[in-house]
Amino acid sequence: MKEIPQQPESAIVEIRAGTGGEEAALFSVDLYRMYSKYAQSQGWKQKVLDCRPTELGGFKEIIFELKNSDVFSKIKFEGGVHRVQRIPRTEKGGRIHTSTSSVAVLSKPKPAEIKIKPEDLRIDFYRATGPGGQYVNRRETAVRITHLPTGTVVTSQTERNQLQNRENALAILEARLLERKEMAELEKLDEKRKAQIKWAKRAEKIRTYNFPQDRITDHRIKKSFHDIEGIMAGKLEPIITALRRSQP
Repeated sequence: MKEIPQQPESAIVEIRAGTGGEEAALFSVDLYRMYSKYAQSQGWKQKVLDCRPTELGGFKEIIFELKNSDVFSKIKFEGGVHRVQRIPRTEKGGRIHTSTSSVAVLSKPKPAEIKIKPEDLRIDFYRATGPGGQYVNRRETAVRITHLPTGTVVTSQTERNQLQNRENALAILEARLLERKEMAELEKLDEKRKAQIKWAKRAEKIRTYNFPQDRITDHRIKKSFHDIEGIMAGKLEPIITALRRSQP
């Protein structure tokens, strides 16, 4: 009997504003709220690891962790480019704009999966900043970690103490190093196997949120869903169920 691989119990989700300026940053907030509300409905634990807000209340980037036994198996399909079509609140002429945000879903490694040597890290502390460069606090609590062998740089400034921000940054670093390792292993596989597991990659446009037509379309399964307001409020289960059923 073939053994079914165990899914990770935690996922680290990164949302970044793409094309569309401030509207893309505002859409990133909407995506984060959608996942947060969905996590609440599933009883998942959630924690923000890093966040870069804009002056109008958007997110240039937000990184957060979701934790529970079935998290990764459900949320892994959300990785890719999300496109929104709507009239932005910053638009005075009533025109529909198209903007994008990217979502990356990383599995949080178990202790034995990724080994990081202390001598491979450069850790810098600095003052956390908010929109417009305003200081969130006057102490150097924000943390920047550089993984010297790969050049990977991660930061965290959400907490008010260095230790917690350091732990958050290390969690992000470990997840990105595991993704890097998995991508290297993927390159060694044959094309048929690559095609089967190509979903959840950063550059792939996966979904369009069309507000004027009250429709969300997932391009991978060529299926549309209505009640966009409800879905954006966390009622994501119909989409996730359809995606899971479509997998071989």
